[in-house]
Amino acid sequence: MNNAIDIRMVTKTYGTVTALKAVSLSIMDNEFFTLLGPSGCGKTTLLRMIAGFEDVTQGDILLFGQNIATLDPNLRPVNTVFQQYALFPHMSVIDNVAFGLKMKGLDLPTRTARAGEMLEMVHLSSFADRLPAQLSGGQQQRVALARALAPQPKVLLLDEPLSALDLKLRQAMRMELKQLQQDTGITFIFVTHDQEEALTMSNRIAVMSAGHVQQIGTPRDIYETPVNRFVADFIGETNLLEVDVASIAGDRAQVILPGGHAITCSTATHDAGRHHLSIRPERLTLVPLGAGMEAVVDQVIYLGTDLQVLVRLDGGTPLQVRIQNAARTQVPAPGSRIGLHLEEGAARLLAD
Repeated sequence: MNNAIDIRMVTKTYGTVTALKAVSLSIMDNEFFTLLGPSGCGKTTLLRMIAGFEDVTQGDILLFGQNIATLDPNLRPVNTVFQQYALFPHMSVIDNVAFGLKMKGLDLPTRTARAGEMLEMVHLSSFADRLPAQLSGGQQQRVALARALAPQPKVLLLDEPLSALDLKLRQAMRMELKQLQQDTGITFIFVTHDQEEALTMSNRIAVMSAGHVQQIGTPRDIYETPVNRFVADFIGETNLLEVDVASIAGDRAQVILPGGHAITCSTATHDAGRHHLSIRPERLTLVPLGAGMEAVVDQVIYLGTDLQVLVRLDGGTPLQVRIQNAARTQVPAPGSRIGLHLEEGAARLLAD
């Protein structure tokens, strides 16, 4: 498969501040690719550089093999959907969608027909004559998508487009966005700080922090095999334990947990010494005392579908355990001693 975008050693500085530091990554054609990270990590800066709204200080940006780093934004075959939808309030929905086509010089019948196709795709055909103010937030968001897709860009850039919506609407729009990407075959590059959005929609994710790409992979790769403490902690919930490494062989390591219990785990490092171990809360199971590691229950928190059980290992190390309510047989009482079973392959030694 061809690459839609190649970012090659791209650096962006603002005076004495470096927002991006020699970032390199490739995004495949027809891929839903997400730039994920906290505020200030550089993800929106990178998106704006692809769009041409920010200059490249150093490095190259290639679109299907062509270097576009110095190309004006209007000459790039990309469109952007922003957090604020920026619809023209005085124009009807269909005129908003057709606006970009008019700027490209398409005749009225052609742009009306294509705008109609786009509205049908986002399920808003019956709203064509309304003004943006007569639409809900989710409907306005779909109009902005239709407008961006109408000129048939090679790449669609989405800068946190769901952040202004309420939770239930955001969840529904995730599925609609993913379906739109599959239906159109256009490469989507999506910026978000919301890990659930990234995991739900993406073919691959680039996790960013402080101007660097920390890890690139599928949602499963990022969640199950994080490379370092930042990625493990940023994606989902995890228990981070400082452990001693007893031995490393290939992609497996034996480590000593606080309290002296030895386990085997996968590893992202081949350096001995002390490192952090990541254990996802749902990969721990409560078992009868004597059948696993021993722990004391500190607190049980009801979360609807799940229970969060906070425990302490011998030696005082805290852990959190997630149990589905449907699977539980008995809720442990605070203060009780229980056994903990760690699933095979559930722990990951990190390269700090």
